[in-house]
Amino acid sequence: VLILVVLATAYGLYEARDLRVERVRIETPRLPAGAPPLRVVQVSDIHLGLPNREGLLLPVIEQIQALQPDLLVATGDIVDAQLDHLNGLSLLWHRVDAPLGKYAVTGNHEYYAGLDQALEFLQRSGFELLRNRSVELDGRLKLVGVDDPGRGREPDERAALGERSELFTLLLKHRPEVAEASAPLFDLQLSGHSHGGQIFPFGLLTGLRYPYQNGLNLLVDGNFIYTSRGTGTWGPPLRILSPPEVTLIELIPVKS
Repeated sequence: VLILVVLATAYGLYEARDLRVERVRIETPRLPAGAPPLRVVQVSDIHLGLPNREGLLLPVIEQIQALQPDLLVATGDIVDAQLDHLNGLSLLWHRVDAPLGKYAVTGNHEYYAGLDQALEFLQRSGFELLRNRSVELDGRLKLVGVDDPGRGREPDERAALGERSELFTLLLKHRPEVAEASAPLFDLQLSGHSHGGQIFPFGLLTGLRYPYQNGLNLLVDGNFIYTSRGTGTWGPPLRILSPPEVTLIELIPVKS
């Protein structure tokens, strides 16, 4: 048993740094015909703090740069605790040049770390915060972000989405839950939070709570939810059968 524990721990340490690129292609008539594909890179659940600092973040930044995103989105839990130890990490994010911008929403750990400090770090890092509001980007995309409920603060997701848009609507929401009233109003929801269980077999348990806990899922309205396994780790710096990811979502215009 001891040998198995040692081997599993060693593998878990390795897998936690085995950063993968997950590529998702979605063809849609809701982007302008003839326009180039829209490249959206998603990061989530990095949990920057005492154990997760430059050694974790720098490879993530380098991978994002290599993917050349039009848009970078962060779907919560970018920070964890001990924010006073993150001096300098905000400068690394400025190496990423995304023509349509860098946007972030809160996760539950932004509240645990101290919301004001967490938001200030994200802003210093060059992210624009989408707190229950939307923006239109380049006449091609409606981007909507909602706060995580955190400590009981339930966002008005339906109000943030507004009326059904003619533009492709991308919803950023930390937890992989689809609200019935919101589902007809977006084309793609990007989430994180569950880490895909992070350490097998916990994924079997988190899957009961979050059926859409991993990957791309088609919803009944013909739209999608994509849930990242997360880009970092929470708790022990281990992952088993749930490697960290940076996600490239390519939105491909097609004729209706």
